[in-house]
Amino acid sequence: MGDAMLVRLKPFDPRRGQVLRRYTYRGVKFHEERGWYRVEPAVAAYLKTVRQVASDPHAPLAFDVLTAKQAQALDDQESADAKVRRGAADATRVAQARPADGVLKTSDLAPADAEDETKAARKRGR
Repeated sequence: MGDAMLVRLKPFDPRRGQVLRRYTYRGVKFHEERGWYRVEPAVAAYLKTVRQVASDPHAPLAFDVLTAKQAQALDDQESADAKVRRGAADATRVAQARPADGVLKTSDLAPADAEDETKAARKRGR
């Protein structure tokens, strides 16, 4: 199987029309949560054509069908996209804890900066 391909069901995301969580083809059960499967080229060629909704020719494709290098690059990109980091030098607010008596007063709140005022004004304008 030197020319095998890697396939996986696209990650579940109903907003993008990716709703399949499992799919069976020629006795192989593909589960979205299990990730990549190594398959022979004939199976990969068929899975390239499978849609999220079988009766809709405009539905998104159901599978990612890639070579090993392409699959690794996709995994790396998704991993980088999933990381949300804040550096020590980034401007971050101090998280305010509630007072011990549980009552939060206006005077306990940090003053809003100009950027927050602009955002609030935009929201009010909608």
